[in-house]
Amino acid sequence: MAVVRYFAAARAAAGRPEEPVPASTLDELVAALGELHGEPLTRLLKCCSYLVDGVVRHDPAAPLADTSTVDVLPPFAGG
Repeated sequence: MAVVRYFAAARAAAGRPEEPVPASTLDELVAALGELHGEPLTRLLKCCSYLVDGVVRHDPAAPLADTSTVDVLPPFAGG
């Protein structure tokens, strides 16, 4: 079961800083998060970046390990 860590607006939309979520791919994880937290997070997830174990993940179909940590990073403003 992957541990999902939320940052900034994703944390606000999920209502928590992190949680375990069962998923075997990033696509499955994003779908599960939308089901768990509803439309506000679902919309936001479409423009987020994802780090899997500290590495940017570009292939949403690549497998996730049960021990993976997935960081959900919404777009940040400022500089």
